[in-house]
Amino acid sequence: MQRLRLRDLLPVTVRSFDPAEVMTKSHREVDPRGVGLRIEDVEAIWSSVVRFYKTGLHPAIALCIRRRGEIILDRAIGHARGNSPQDPEGTPLIKATPDTLYNFFSGSKSVTAMLIHLLQQEEQLHVDEPVATFIPEFAKRRKHNITIRDVLTHRAGIPATPEEAIDLDLLSKPDEIVRAFCELEPTHRPGSVQAYQAITSGFILGEIVRRVSGQDVQNFLTARIREPMQMKHFKYGVSRDQLDRVAIDAFTGPTPTWPYKNLVKVAFGASMRELVDMSNDPRFRTAVVPAANIIATPEEISRFFEMLLCGGTYEDRRIFDQRTVFRATEPQVTGQVDRVLMMPIPLSMGFMLGLQSFGFYGPRTANAYGHLGFTNVLGWADPDRDISVAFMNTGKPLLSARMVAWLNVTRVIGTRIPRDRA
Repeated sequence: MQRLRLRDLLPVTVRSFDPAEVMTKSHREVDPRGVGLRIEDVEAIWSSVVRFYKTGLHPAIALCIRRRGEIILDRAIGHARGNSPQDPEGTPLIKATPDTLYNFFSGSKSVTAMLIHLLQQEEQLHVDEPVATFIPEFAKRRKHNITIRDVLTHRAGIPATPEEAIDLDLLSKPDEIVRAFCELEPTHRPGSVQAYQAITSGFILGEIVRRVSGQDVQNFLTARIREPMQMKHFKYGVSRDQLDRVAIDAFTGPTPTWPYKNLVKVAFGASMRELVDMSNDPRFRTAVVPAANIIATPEEISRFFEMLLCGGTYEDRRIFDQRTVFRATEPQVTGQVDRVLMMPIPLSMGFMLGLQSFGFYGPRTANAYGHLGFTNVLGWADPDRDISVAFMNTGKPLLSARMVAWLNVTRVIGTRIPRDRA
């Protein structure tokens, strides 16, 4: 057994800077009084972000909030590059801005899920059909009964990530990835238990999109969501000439120990440090990873959730039918402890749901839906408060007492922005 050293329990943090010197505010912010808030409410929310920044867990943090469709907060703090713990002193510092690009990581699953729901809207598939209907070779090793709904709700029974899915050299060879997930053998009976599929689910759904629509998932996303919503970025990965616009991610917090170390290895197929290194690798950042690498500005991610909040429309342009959004966000799995994440997370077909008491999205957010990203990136819509939020950050701690400051940000958002409906 590996000996646990005291230094492994201590958090890895970044250099601290005067928050006032490393904060950037967007020109897109409007007067919050026009949407039923006070200026003090917005500043209280931002103050909670500054307190979170002072924990030293994140080189950069960005927050964009829409209320009743208007951007009331769109700011960034810290550095997009140059202040990771591994950066030597003297590394050039590049400030984070609201227009910096961030990886949404697992939040990408909610985007990919909506592409599947769009295909059902157009009667090209049904979520209760077996995956093998569209990918016949997926049926091997007792996977013939796994449905699309099972994949969307993390109940397919195949949570393990195959080695090929994290081999960065194979990301440009999608046929190899398809072969790898077709070879997986279920560890649970399909539909029986909730076990988070960190990477595999995205590749399965992306391949379904390709075989049903005739377009690869990147082009389908562009044609059906990104271009109609007039988003410049918001796609899987970036082109090589845009790599320097993407904020660098950094391993922070204490080194994970048992059992969390093992859980990370099972879910992602690598250690935390390895995962962070891979997340910064150009091979990952320029690839198409449907479960893990939508890269966009915070404003664009907020815009996506605003469109869902508006019943599938953006600026009078219909992206999804209202009933499609309802189907995608209605509860499917509640009260179960996820066998991989080791916590109860209510799910719809593609989204993590809020809780009446206190959840990821703050207090009394039972009707909120969104998704968490590696490790505390967060995007969501809260119909009760009429808000759509993108909370982006670049530190990658797994467990740290300092994460209380992260929960405090969503708490302040939920208490400072009143519910429009009871």
